[in-house]
Amino acid sequence: MTTVTPELLAVPEVMARLKVGRSQVYDLIRTGRLASIKIDGARRVPADAVRVFIQSQLGEVG
Repeated sequence: MTTVTPELLAVPEVMARLKVGRSQVYDLIRTGRLASIKIDGARRVPADAVRVFIQSQLGEVG
């Protein structure tokens, strides 16, 4: 059985993908709207969590 390691993004990469600022990304993390993990003090966001967030926002609009 092979396991797939999820792609982890740094906050600046999330900022670029969502086209928002640093404080907005941290606010999304703080409020639980964007999943993240902390590795030795560095915040990382699974790429899948960004996709889920975008899909949830599209669902709210439509």
